[in-house]
Parts: sequence; C-alpha cells; structure tokens
Amino acid sequence: MLNLQLPSRIICLTEETTEWLYMLGQQDRIVGISGYTVRPPEARKEKPKISAFLSAKIDQILELKPDCVFGFSDLQADIASALIRQGIQVTIFNQRSIEEIFSMLYQVGAIVGQADEAVRQIELIKVHLNTIQLSAQTFNHRPKVYFEEWDSPYISGIQWVSELVELAGGKDCFPELAKQSLAKNRMIHQDELIIERNPDIIIGSWCGKKFRPNQVMQRTGWENISAVKNQQIFEIKSPFILQPGPAALTEGVEQIHQIILNWQNNQLM
Repeated sequence: MLNLQLPSRIICLTEETTEWLYMLGQQDRIVGISGYTVRPPEARKEKPKISAFLSAKIDQILELKPDCVFGFSDLQADIASALIRQGIQVTIFNQRSIEEIFSMLYQVGAIVGQADEAVRQIELIKVHLNTIQLSAQTFNHRPKVYFEEWDSPYISGIQWVSELVELAGGKDCFPELAKQSLAKNRMIHQDELIIERNPDIIIGSWCGKKFRPNQVMQRTGWENISAVKNQQIFEIKSPFILQPGPAALTEGVEQIHQIILNWQNNQLM
C-alpha cells in the first residue's frame, strides 16, 4: 500500500486558499498567509503574515520551512520563481471563471487529502448558486450592470465577476472585456464608452481602496447614466467578490443578487 505524504506546512499567498483550507478543517496545516487576508477572521489572528500580493518575505517563508506554497496568477510569478529557486514546491493557480474556481477548490482539497470533503463543499456551493439563478429567472427585466474594478483608469470586471452578474440576474455591460485575464486588457479609457452603454446599476470594488460613489456621480457626463440618475451605485468590498474562491461564490454573488432584486422591486413600484 502506497503511503502518501501529504503537505503539513502550507503557505497561502492569497486569501482564497486560506479560506478554503479552513472550510475543509485543514487550518492546522497553514503556517503563513497573505497580509490582505480577512477571511476567515481567525486566520488573521492565528497565522503569520508573510506576503502582500505582489511581494513576499522570502527569507521569512524559508524560515517557516513550507512543504507547499499556494499562489494565484501571473502576478505572483516572481514570488513563485524566487521560492522555486530555493527548492520550495509552489503551485500557482490561474482561475478566472466560476468553473476554474471550482477546479482550483477540488485540486487544493485533493492535495491535502480531502477530495471527498472538497466535493461535498463544492456541491453545497453549487446548490446555492442554482437557487440564486432560479430566483433570477423570475425577474421581468435584466438590468445592465457596470462593474468597476478600478477607477483610474477604469477597469471592468473579470470573468468570474461577469458570470456571477449574469447568474444573479443582470447583464454585464462589458462582456467582451470580461474574458481578458489581464487587467490592462480590461481598461476603458473613454468615459463615452460607459455612458453609451448606460448601465442601470453600477457596482464598484476598487481593489485595495474604498469605493467612492460620490466620485462616480461627479464624473463628467455621467449624470446622464441611468444608474447615476436613480442612485443605483453600490460597493461590494473586494474580499467578497475579487477573491477567486469561496467568498465570491457565496457572499459575493448573494450581494450582487440582492442589489439586482432591489432594483427589480423598485421597477414595480
């Protein structure tokens, strides 16, 4: 019988793998986390913070003697490279869609010997998403939603956000940009492009800083946008929606759905 050696000292360079390992009951394996981690709140109290998003304390990570490091996207390629040169096992996921998030969740579960529990938890999340989708199918109208990930320059929502907007009952204003994995390819350099698409709802989640609805309302020409005229401008904090993991598929999509549901109810008044 093959005796598998599972990782027992894991570094999580981003929040989503930390949250997922806690959900799987495997938090004791985590020896270091991102300084941006807020979910779950106990992780921030219990675990050493060893990285930002684009940088990491390489010496401190090496001192923790990890046997596995989880990271996210090409933006952490330099961190991964530095650790690999030191002989550390690094797995960088690059999930951009809902299905890719599920794939990442399963792979992490399998790596720590919790494939069955991962499948169980994933199925629960899928049931939740299906419930929201069925609710959205009863809506009389699907509002146009502009999701703003950054304000200078404007950056529209990434693929999983776009998919969650559609699932929750809205229509993404920039679906053609959503599949662009790099933020630089989702930049919108002209206000006129957003004004022409005339979103009914604006949702902001400026990664790393507080969303300012008043600033949006004061943009030149934006007073003609339906969302601005009707004060349908909302914030979803980045840990709930810009984390490509459990939070986006649970609380993040729930917040989007509630915003759209309230908009629907206002149309009936």
